Amino acid sequence: MSTSPDASAGSPARPASASPAGAPSPARPSRNPFVRISFGVQVLLGLVLGLVLGFVARSADATWLTDTMTTIGSVFVNLLKLIVPPLVFAALVVSITNLRGVAGAARLAVKTLLWFAATALIAVAIGITLGAITSPGNGFSAADAEANPLPDFVSEHAGSWLDFLTGMIPSNPIDAFSGDGKVLQIVFLAIVVGIAAIKIGSKADPFVSFTRSLLDIVQKALWWVIRLSPLGVLGLIGKSVASYGWDLLAPLATFTVDVYVGCAIVLLVVYPLLLSLVARVNPMRFFAGAWPALQLAFVSRSSVGTMPVTQQVVTRLGVPRAYASFAVPLGATTKMDGCAGVYPALGAIFVANAYGIHLGFKEYLLIVVCSVVGSAATAGLTGALVMLTLTLSTLGLPLEGVALLLGIDAMLDMMRTLTNVAGQAVVPILVSAGEGTLDREAFASAGARALEAPVSDEVVGDEESVRRTAGDEHQLQPA
Repeated sequence: MSTSPDASAGSPARPASASPAGAPSPARPSRNPFVRISFGVQVLLGLVLGLVLGFVARSADATWLTDTMTTIGSVFVNLLKLIVPPLVFAALVVSITNLRGVAGAARLAVKTLLWFAATALIAVAIGITLGAITSPGNGFSAADAEANPLPDFVSEHAGSWLDFLTGMIPSNPIDAFSGDGKVLQIVFLAIVVGIAAIKIGSKADPFVSFTRSLLDIVQKALWWVIRLSPLGVLGLIGKSVASYGWDLLAPLATFTVDVYVGCAIVLLVVYPLLLSLVARVNPMRFFAGAWPALQLAFVSRSSVGTMPVTQQVVTRLGVPRAYASFAVPLGATTKMDGCAGVYPALGAIFVANAYGIHLGFKEYLLIVVCSVVGSAATAGLTGALVMLTLTLSTLGLPLEGVALLLGIDAMLDMMRTLTNVAGQAVVPILVSAGEGTLDREAFASAGARALEAPVSDEVVGDEESVRRTAGDEHQLQPA
């Protein structure tokens, strides 16, 4: 990879005689060997090395190696989560104020929510169909659940409709930014503040200008974190391989296969069909362009933690920045085809079979309603656990059945989150294509270009595509 103009910043300047008078001195090649390796290859190397170290740690029972990889992965995810609250707030406020005076802004929001609901409906239908065919949970009994008591944290995160409705409104603004998966509260505050800024007009200009500067600062810091992805991938995948094995999945093989197959159908059949028939784009180009977000989602197991990268890949796939900065944060909290579609449907069927409870048409209909309407309750971080308990409580099924599934949750969560993030990237493309604002040239070339750094150019409205920076398209460098 060629060296970026900033690669030699801070190095001694060349003598004046080395270049024509008045001409800038050429940048020195970086001495860092990793600069010559493309970012995508660095991530793949981290993935392979993580798999190898994970198998070594597991086979040799090297606790110190497992702890080291766990620490590396945890630090990386925490850095991403640290960036998320200010990024979500600033991005949503700026995107809403950017849409001031743009015709069709409300239409974009409605179309986005409708596509969220439509794809969630398809995902839950696939989960119900697989559950009806394979009958996961047969062979288990209530005694199995009693032998695995429900941990206290499950009760703390158990979903209910009242908790969802009251939980999206923070008791105070500071509390919303305190972490603990309260992204939905930040989205609520940002939408309210953005709309209020539009309503009061020019009086809000100083605040909007400050928020734009904040967004630029956060994006710069975000890019420093993203550059650490190879290390983060190494730690996260290595820890997973070292901690979990197929021996843990064997007793729940049918349910495990169902979840992976259901998510794979959504990921590799439903989304490509929608991209081909609705957006009229090449699905393979989508997967090539969205790969950085997809691989990070798989190992990090957090839609919200992956959201900054998802927003970047959606933008480089040709979706206007003003719309992407609204749709992606919203999708990270409400668009969960894996956690809120496939998984709770299969989980409810599993628990019902384990307890010998018959599910009729009414119960299946309730599963569909929970998945389509209650997706926002997942909040991106507590994810499938909230959605499963919400579904079970709605159907009147015992929450103790969750204990049967907790042992394999981490392994299932990788595929669920990958599916979630793919859907969060697909829907903005579908909406943009329908509106005629998708930059198809950028979409077609996204896979050939490294993930671009955030750029500070402003987008006047959602109908104007983002102009990308010129330079070496195969290079990853900060803006």
